[in-house]
Amino acid sequence: MTRFEELLGTDFEGRPTDDVDDVIYGGYDHAEHRERVPGLVSLLDDATAADHERYLACLTLVAWGEPVGYRAVRAAASEPRATPWYDLLIDRKFSVDRSYGQFSVAAADSRELAEEKGSSALLVETFRSLIRIADREYFEERLGDYLDETAVRACLPDIRDVVGRGLGSVMAGVQHRFELSTQLVELATAVTVVDEDLAVDLVLRILRAAPSDRAMAFAVTTAHRAKGSAGQVLADHLHRDGNARVRALLAVRG
Repeated sequence: MTRFEELLGTDFEGRPTDDVDDVIYGGYDHAEHRERVPGLVSLLDDATAADHERYLACLTLVAWGEPVGYRAVRAAASEPRATPWYDLLIDRKFSVDRSYGQFSVAAADSRELAEEKGSSALLVETFRSLIRIADREYFEERLGDYLDETAVRACLPDIRDVVGRGLGSVMAGVQHRFELSTQLVELATAVTVVDEDLAVDLVLRILRAAPSDRAMAFAVTTAHRAKGSAGQVLADHLHRDGNARVRALLAVRG
């Protein structure tokens, strides 16, 4: 049995599995997952190991709320395209790397273990590092909806900054390999949990700079969540400028 098979190819009942998720999610119910952490760290740091094995080791460490996993994602986000696993996972729609969305999901899933292990502050910093690259890297609609109120409050300046940078690149004519406006709307929508007016302001800025049917459809969620007058302003904008699908989505508001 290889090192990878021992660590991520064997569930916590000792049975072989081809699905790493069996091990990752099984770890939430088995404290014995901690016994595998040193081996996963060694695998992550082994430059001779297969790229997909190092990626899965990192993903597992993040999902299990391990500080070394959080730090690895933060280091990766500092040079997003320099990781050994970049372009290992390719999105079918846009043909771009989708690994950072996977790390976002793993980070969200780790909240309970992070609290148990005292690594919640590092978890927030991990989300901050991911937010900061959302104007450049694709998240497969797996960022904004995975931020809780704690992360949004802590990272609010970063969200504002990345939306501003993203809009700046759009206005400058930079061509992106995915639909950036939709991703920015999804991220801005997360802000409604702490500041509805700001969330709506960000979304309207995005739609005015880079309107698209898909971005407007995503913005309906912001209008649904913003219960005050700002939400109505956004709903009016979407009803006026959106297509039939957007108007149909608006009709179920409230």
